[in-house]
Amino acid sequence: MKITNLRLFHVRPRWLFLKIETDEGIVGWGEPVVEGRARTVETAVRELADYLIGQDPRAIEHHWQAMYRHQFYRGGPVLCSAISGVDQALWDIFGKSVGLPVYRLLGGPTRQRIRVYAHCGGATPEEAAASARARVREGFTALKTGFPGTVRLIESPAFIERCVARIAAMREAVGNEIDIAVDLHGKFSPATAIRLIKELEPYRPMFVEEPCLNENVDTMVTIARTTTIPIATGERLFTRWGFREWIEKQAAAIYQPDLSHAGGISEVRRIAAMAETYYAGIAPHCPLGPISLAAGLQIAAAIPNFVCQEQVSLGDGYLKRPFVVRDGYVDLPTGPGLGIEVDEEALADKLFDGSWQNPRTYHEDGSVADW
Repeated sequence: MKITNLRLFHVRPRWLFLKIETDEGIVGWGEPVVEGRARTVETAVRELADYLIGQDPRAIEHHWQAMYRHQFYRGGPVLCSAISGVDQALWDIFGKSVGLPVYRLLGGPTRQRIRVYAHCGGATPEEAAASARARVREGFTALKTGFPGTVRLIESPAFIERCVARIAAMREAVGNEIDIAVDLHGKFSPATAIRLIKELEPYRPMFVEEPCLNENVDTMVTIARTTTIPIATGERLFTRWGFREWIEKQAAAIYQPDLSHAGGISEVRRIAAMAETYYAGIAPHCPLGPISLAAGLQIAAAIPNFVCQEQVSLGDGYLKRPFVVRDGYVDLPTGPGLGIEVDEEALADKLFDGSWQNPRTYHEDGSVADW
């Protein structure tokens, strides 16, 4: 079997799908994208095509090593995301070629169903509570929310009180059987994050995600040592080398490698094994499309230290058979490869030029704010 072509599709709202074709008619799907830099990643994938076309797609580890190590400048979000999407597609092809789900090829399954969580919104505590109740009615038992707007380096007591009121309202709305995760999105300073997290402890979040940017591991260690709430991070880390120091210093209780950023299925399996040696959990990051979700579900089914899977799209309008949530879980995929069929006809009216930007936010004094 040989790779004959790589096709790329910019898909609304901000996704990039990859289809790898072979001379035996088997195709594999992946999702290589950096939010806001989809066209840059597209170029990186096309550059990798020069190496991939003509290769046997089943030599997955060999290709991973070649794509990563043949670059003098290794790592980073663009190259790693390009590799991630290719890796997903190669595993999809391999699974289809032998008629098995990817998790079977990775030694699984380790579980029979996979817990997923949903996002909640709302500008006020009342709106956040209503959003949480709606998600529970949809069948979710785990939710995640954040705080809209910008955050100053040192925030006021009123700001902290507004944040706490939001979580308190959600907890009252859904009760203690439902897990609520809180995403600080890396836009809080360590000092402000520590103050807020202390006030959130009575509401027992499932985890607090990215309490600050993950550019300084010792700072995250400091935050983690100040609270009983599990700290989660990792969506902006790439490869086992990027995660190594964080895991060794036990900077978090839960790591969130993104299957479309961190190095694909191959690399996230290795990251999970590293985290397991420090008793840390894995909750794959996935604010992207259903192909990235499908890759995350395969990892979730194959590793012992899985916690919960993020999702924003179960595949309606993109997959021929979207995923279904029942009692907070998605059934173990049984189809070969990634276990999905992309509905290419349905994609036709969702294609666009790939131009999408992260919000550009500013503080009230005009200085640049993190989003």
